[in-house]
Amino acid sequence: MPFNVWCGGCSSMIGKGVRFNAEKKQVGNYYSTKIWSFSMKSPCCQHEIVIHTDPKNTEYVIISGAQRKTEDFDVEDAETLLLPADEERDKLADPMYKLEHQGEDIRKKKEEEPVLVRLQRLSDSRHSDDYSLNRTLRDRLRVI
Repeated sequence: MPFNVWCGGCSSMIGKGVRFNAEKKQVGNYYSTKIWSFSMKSPCCQHEIVIHTDPKNTEYVIISGAQRKTEDFDVEDAETLLLPADEERDKLADPMYKLEHQGEDIRKKKEEEPVLVRLQRLSDSRHSDDYSLNRTLRDRLRVI
């Protein structure tokens, strides 16, 4: 399965990467690229699921028998950086806007710098001697 789906027959989830013995047949063309149809039985209730390839959008489309699980992405939960929007990028290119917000950026840097220094020291202390760390790990995992 190319993505997580909900089974249409019993409403159980089928995870991404689950393999199926699917019946494959060509159902059309997008320019010179073939559009394939995959028919398979759900492992939980033997309900038939049909998926087509979509070469135009380079993805798969569920035709029948299942519903794609929508997964919302939250930047804070994933602990990633939020990229600025186009308007914000345009503002950052403006020298006057940059000058007005430079003080706030310096204040943020001073607040976060001790945390970063502490994390760097912790990392250095834990990984300073690779030989002894490896030896300790091997001793713990060795079965006598």
